[in-house]
Amino acid sequence: MDLEKLLWPFLLTLFAGLATGIGSTIAFFAKRTNKAFLSTSLGFSAGVMLYISFMEIIPTAGDSLMEVAGDERGWLLTVIAFFGGIALIAIIDHLIPDAENPHEVKAVEDQEDSPEGKRRLMRMGLFTALAIGIHNFPEGLATFIAALNDLQIGVAIAIAVAIHNIPEGIAISVPVYYATGSRKKAFLLSFLSGLAEPVGAVVGYLILLPFMSETTFGILFASVAGIMVFISLDELLPAAKRYGKHHHAIYGLIAGMAVMAVSLLLLD
Repeated sequence: MDLEKLLWPFLLTLFAGLATGIGSTIAFFAKRTNKAFLSTSLGFSAGVMLYISFMEIIPTAGDSLMEVAGDERGWLLTVIAFFGGIALIAIIDHLIPDAENPHEVKAVEDQEDSPEGKRRLMRMGLFTALAIGIHNFPEGLATFIAALNDLQIGVAIAIAVAIHNIPEGIAISVPVYYATGSRKKAFLLSFLSGLAEPVGAVVGYLILLPFMSETTFGILFASVAGIMVFISLDELLPAAKRYGKHHHAIYGLIAGMAVMAVSLLLLD
């Protein structure tokens, strides 16, 4: 495949992954977390992902697979691949211990000053970074494959994933920063966990490259929709609600859907 065609999907995936650094910056310089902003942003991200998944990605995957396998079998493959994507990310999520789960909301003002508290915070930060790194592998592949098929959709998903990664950067940086007092260590750990996203994209794509065909691409694209829907329902919306701003999350969700609907109509 043309390297130039791969470059933009890779750069978009890199951008999405490194948005954890924005969360780190917030953790270092903000005295309190702007929960209303994060709640609305996470809702917006979920709206973008859900709208794109159901209105663009699944139909595109279905068209591709029906062209190869016929209407009935092609649509069946699309449905199976969609739920396969959900199963993949759900299994990864299930394997991560609850205490280190990256979905656990952290705020800038969360800290402990005792030596034991600092040790606990450091352990929390390290395991959260590992958990987020594992999570970012399929997210990176999903962003990459979406951008490879349609750059416009890839840009929207990359922005949504980037928003989603901001509170994850906070979740890593807050405990590490307060445990060590080092902005450098906290940012580096956050940065490395974000790199798992483009690494996941490249590794996943290289593994799948020998098997790439119209059928494989259709199955992958439907799986991407499943991953995006699971991330939205299991991570983004619950996290937005846990920030304590339920209506902000819903307003953000509707705004995300509306923005994507208008942009896709205008750019079609």
